[in-house]
Amino acid sequence: MSETQRKLTTIFSADVQDYTRLMGSDEEGTLATLKRYRDAMSGLIAAHGGRIVNTWGDGLIADFPSVVEAVRTAVDVQTELAGFNAAKPAAEQMLFRIGINLGDVILEGTDIYGDGVNIAARLQASAPAGGIVISSTVYDQVRNKVPVGFDFLGPLTVKNVSEAIPSYSIRIGEAAAQPASAAWQTAAAAIDHGPRPTTSPSKVRKRLSIFPIAAAVLVIVNALTWQGVFWAAWPILALAVTAGVIMARLQDRFDRYMTSLAIIGIGLVGINLLSWQGTFWAIWPLTGFAVVAAIRWVMRN
Repeated sequence: MSETQRKLTTIFSADVQDYTRLMGSDEEGTLATLKRYRDAMSGLIAAHGGRIVNTWGDGLIADFPSVVEAVRTAVDVQTELAGFNAAKPAAEQMLFRIGINLGDVILEGTDIYGDGVNIAARLQASAPAGGIVISSTVYDQVRNKVPVGFDFLGPLTVKNVSEAIPSYSIRIGEAAAQPASAAWQTAAAAIDHGPRPTTSPSKVRKRLSIFPIAAAVLVIVNALTWQGVFWAAWPILALAVTAGVIMARLQDRFDRYMTSLAIIGIGLVGINLLSWQGTFWAIWPLTGFAVVAAIRWVMRN
């Protein structure tokens, strides 16, 4: 009996959200769309040095020798398919979910098997429509090499795998604007980096209790050194905006990016009022935020 062959590789798993519903609505049209989207995906996989291992129904498995190229492929795929979907009504859009894992696999001919593949499939199943979810092993390799944002999702339970797998979702196309003040810089940094992804949301919320304590200390110091100026308003505003942005990133009810923009906009209004000289200059960045939010809403819908 020949010895089992193994290799360390990056596994890329993708499938279509609501594929059964799409087939039930328009079988021939759905198959034609699937072929077009899969051809585009295959081209991007090959362009980044990947190899399609297997396809079935609406699913696809590929592997990559490079973790970075696998993630770049996923970002390119979702970006290109979003462009395809933009011309379709929401009910007819075909949205893929992608999961990526770095793991040791068993080789059998051109196919691959093992926990590494199972984990990639589980990550893909947990991804939102049009989204990408990666394992911590992938995150450790790409966090400083790919210009995207990451949100820690917590441990993911995988069948037949004893330990839960920490996972991250990828945010595509979200870059913080250039800051215009100290408060703006603090809030922008919170959007780009936020709480350390290895810290659970519950722990982050507990640590946020430090913010009101710090604000109270600033008010007391200001009062004890009173010289006719309430200077504590500035650092308190920065603390409030930072805490608001962090909380926006932890909630799931509203779009995190647009909620963060709204909070920063409120912070800018506060800066404008605290430095009031008869001009409401904050209207200009607020208008820019409104345009960005409108574009984002259109692209998502």
